[in-house]
Amino acid sequence: MSDSPEKSTDLAELCAANGTKFILAMFVDLRGKPCAKLVPVEAVDELATDGVGFAGYAVGAIGQEPRDPDLVAVPDPASFLPVPFIKEGLAIVHCDPHVEGKPWPFAPRNILRSMIAAASDAGFEPWVGAEVEYFLVKRGADGGLSIADDADAADQPCYDVHGLTRMYEHLTAVSTAMNELGWANYANDHEDGNGQFEQNFAYSDALTTADRVITLRYLISTIAAERGMIASFMPKPFAERTGSGLHLHMSLTSAGTPVFPGTAGEDARGLDLSPTAYGFVGGILEHAGALQAVMAPTVNSYKRTGATATRSGASWAPRLPTYGGNDRTHYVRIPDDQRAELRGGDGSANPYLAVAAALGAGLDGIKRSLDPGTLGSCPAHIGALPLTLLHAVEAFEADPVVTGVLDAALPTDWPEGKQTVAQYFSGLKREEFFSWHAAVTPWEIDKYLTAF
Repeated sequence: MSDSPEKSTDLAELCAANGTKFILAMFVDLRGKPCAKLVPVEAVDELATDGVGFAGYAVGAIGQEPRDPDLVAVPDPASFLPVPFIKEGLAIVHCDPHVEGKPWPFAPRNILRSMIAAASDAGFEPWVGAEVEYFLVKRGADGGLSIADDADAADQPCYDVHGLTRMYEHLTAVSTAMNELGWANYANDHEDGNGQFEQNFAYSDALTTADRVITLRYLISTIAAERGMIASFMPKPFAERTGSGLHLHMSLTSAGTPVFPGTAGEDARGLDLSPTAYGFVGGILEHAGALQAVMAPTVNSYKRTGATATRSGASWAPRLPTYGGNDRTHYVRIPDDQRAELRGGDGSANPYLAVAAALGAGLDGIKRSLDPGTLGSCPAHIGALPLTLLHAVEAFEADPVVTGVLDAALPTDWPEGKQTVAQYFSGLKREEFFSWHAAVTPWEIDKYLTAF
C-alpha cells in the first residue's frame, strides 16, 4: 500500500547519495531505551557486512549477562534515514541485534519481525499508524517540574491557537524534519494537557511505523533540547493533567486488499465491519489485561488509566476493555471501516513490543472467531483493565497468547528450562513495581508522619 520508490539496499550507496559522514547504528532494549554507536562513513562497508558490536549486559534490558558474547547490531538498509537537520552529515539506520550470527530473541525489533511473519503465514499484512503524544517541560533549580511555556495555563488548552503559536519554532522544526524524511506529517496540535503536544504522520507497514516512533522520539527530544526544553513521553508527569498515550491505528490487508471493511448495510452493529475485523477486535479485548503489561509498561502508566478527572474535565484514557464507533472513551475505537484504534497504550510503550503484542492478540481473535460482544459493554469474563503494573504483569503471566508473542523470536532449539523473553520481561516489570513500592514518597510523609 506504499507508492514510495524503491530505495537502494546498499548502505555505502545510500551514504554517498545523501552526503552522510556518520551513521547512528541504532536499536532499542525491551524497555525501549535507544542505544547506538556512531560509525564513520569510512567504516560503512564493515558495518554493512559485519554489523557493530555491543556489550549486551551494558545495553540494559536485553537478556544478557556480563559473561555473554557480543550483541552485534546488523543494520537494516531499508530503515536508513539521513538527519542533517540534527547534525550535518548524520544518518540513522535501525538494526537487528544478533548473537553469534543468529537473531537475538530478546531484541524487540526481532520480536516484531517474527509476528509480522506469523501474520504473513495467516495470510495478512499488518499496517499501523501511531499517535505520539508528549509534554514539553523544564526543571527548576530545585528539581521541580513545570511546563516549558509559562503562559500555557488554561484549564482547557486543547487545540489552543496561542499555545501552538508560542511553540511554533519547535513544532515546525519537527514537522519539517518528518516531511524531509517522507513521513507525510499531516497535523500538529496542542493536546489536552498544558504543555502537551501531538504530531502526526501517515501510517505504514508495522515495522516501518515502529521504527518511526523510535526515530521521532529521538528527533523531538533532540530538537526540544536545542531550545532548552525537555520532551517527555512519560505517561503522567502531572497528576492533575491529562496523560500521554501512544494510540495505535491497526489494519490488515490480504494480498494488498483491506480485510476490515464489511458489506455496507449488512453489519447489524452498524460499523460496516467484516467478521475478520470483529475477530481482530475480539482478540484485543480478550487479551486486554495482558496487553496492558506491554502497552502500558510502567508504574506511572496506571496513573494515566486510573485517572478519574483532570483539569480539562476528561482523562481520555480507557478504564474498561470496551469497543465502539467514533467514540474516544473506548479501549478500541472504530473511527471507520478501515481500522481499529487501540487507546490503551501510552508514551512509555516500546512500539515494537506494543505492535507485536496487539497483532498477536488480534490474530488470535481472528483464528478463534472471537466475538467482541455488544457495542460499549465490557465482556463479563474479561473485567476491568489492570489497576497497577503488578496486576498487569499477573495478567500477562497468565496469558499464553501474549507471552507467546514476546517469545516469538525464540529459536526452536532454545534450551528447556532456560529463561524465556516473557519470563525475563515479567521479572523486569515485577522488579520495577516493587522498587517503586519500596520507595517512601512525599505523599506518605504528608499522610502518615503525624497521623498516629
